[in-house]
Amino acid sequence: MSLVWFRRDLRLGDLPTLTAAAESGDPVLGLFVLDDRLLKPSGGPRKDFLFRSLEALNEQLDGRLMVVHGDPETVVPKVAKAIDAEDVHISADYGPYGRERDRRVGEKVTLVETGSPYAVAPGRILKNDGEPYKVFTPYSRQWLEHGWRGPADTSAASATWIDPDEVKGVRRVKIPSEKEASDAAAGEAAASKQWKEFLDEVSAYDDERNRPDLDSTSRMSVHLKYGTIHPRTMLADLGKLRNEGASSYRRQICWRDFYGDILFQRPDSARENYVKKFDKIEIDSGKHADELFEAWCKGETGFPIVDAGMRQLNSEKWMHNRVRMIVASFLVKDLHLPWWRGARYFMQHLVDGDLASNQHGWQWTAGTGTDASPYFRVFNPITQGEKFDPTGDYVRRWVPELRGEEGKAVHTLKFGRPKGYAEPIVDHKHEREVAIARFKAL
Repeated sequence: MSLVWFRRDLRLGDLPTLTAAAESGDPVLGLFVLDDRLLKPSGGPRKDFLFRSLEALNEQLDGRLMVVHGDPETVVPKVAKAIDAEDVHISADYGPYGRERDRRVGEKVTLVETGSPYAVAPGRILKNDGEPYKVFTPYSRQWLEHGWRGPADTSAASATWIDPDEVKGVRRVKIPSEKEASDAAAGEAAASKQWKEFLDEVSAYDDERNRPDLDSTSRMSVHLKYGTIHPRTMLADLGKLRNEGASSYRRQICWRDFYGDILFQRPDSARENYVKKFDKIEIDSGKHADELFEAWCKGETGFPIVDAGMRQLNSEKWMHNRVRMIVASFLVKDLHLPWWRGARYFMQHLVDGDLASNQHGWQWTAGTGTDASPYFRVFNPITQGEKFDPTGDYVRRWVPELRGEEGKAVHTLKFGRPKGYAEPIVDHKHEREVAIARFKAL
């Protein structure tokens, strides 16, 4: 018997783990463990997407996905023993918790790692001196030269699946449900459908990807988070195209791999500054700082593009990536609050919250991470709004108080601030000077 332990690979297509498990010809049991160490810090939207993805996977397996609850160190060996499985097949996990969990489980059963959630697994791309890359551009060049494997030809028919009802001595649980739902369609079929629809429009991606008013991004990040699609499947499709949009999107997949690699090399960077000298930068705290943070969370800062982004996040459990950078810069550079407060809020609310991408995206904007340019990333929320939401439609969609404002005037409000809309909570020009002064003080 073979055991496939699903984690961040909730699909049956392009799953090398399944190929490895089925090679012996023995029946295969599919297992998912509801692990409180991962569930408790997860926001409701992410848990909702996870549970619905599990439901979709279970349906693909005709109800033969075994779901258990508990500590993987205890329950995985227990399930393996119950079916007399010699090996437990997994996709490698490179996150801080996942690596430690797998080390502990691997002391009790034989874990067979095949593949990972990345196109190129963390730790593989190194400089000539054997050191990891710390800057994206040279990493991306080497990433392209390294290349990646083609998609694996797998499906539900790749194995004979064991019925969990036949497994004795292990308590099976129902897949939970979550009240705080998101609108993102879950499961492998939904991922494939969404990806194919985006491919039809990908030629315009390079021109439109920074325009939140056009809603022209792929929204595939949540499917990559839980592995309802693999990036190599996407790269194979992109490789058939010859346009700037496809090349630009491939670069975004590279960014995801890069941040996964950075977190693998420096697990501490999930909670701490990647560049240690920024540990000494002055940050604000106390009652007033908390009040500013609360206004930011609610989308009541008085800066239209910032408020629109935060209200989109609170409503859709997702936010356009360009706007993520704008609201992050505002929190760190205008409100002088630590990046990890914003990163934590994002992880609580984003349906696609991914530790590596989220934490290092925040650090990139804060200037404390890779490619650090703290002096140049003090985004002006007014000019950013005018540049990336030139029609003003994005702001009007999410800030109803401003729907009477025409065109890009919605960002400047030069004809007056509508009744009911918040006054700016800070003076951007002044706070920019404060932010630069604090960086210079280091």
